[in-house]
Amino acid sequence: MPKQKTHKGTAKRVRVTGSGKLVREHTNNQHKFEVKSSSRKRRVSGIGVLSPADAPRMKKLLGL
Repeated sequence: MPKQKTHKGTAKRVRVTGSGKLVREHTNNQHKFEVKSSSRKRRVSGIGVLSPADAPRMKKLLGL
């Protein structure tokens, strides 16, 4: 039986915390910061926890 391969695009974007939750970077946080408001930049900084509805699908893509 062949092994399940990790989806490399997902692996680059999502990681697993020590407690098993999936976390990801917020979108719109790479460039063109001069056109974004300060409150928007603060909101998208850091990491966000993946929603419980999306977690099972992402775990399958990661091979967990």
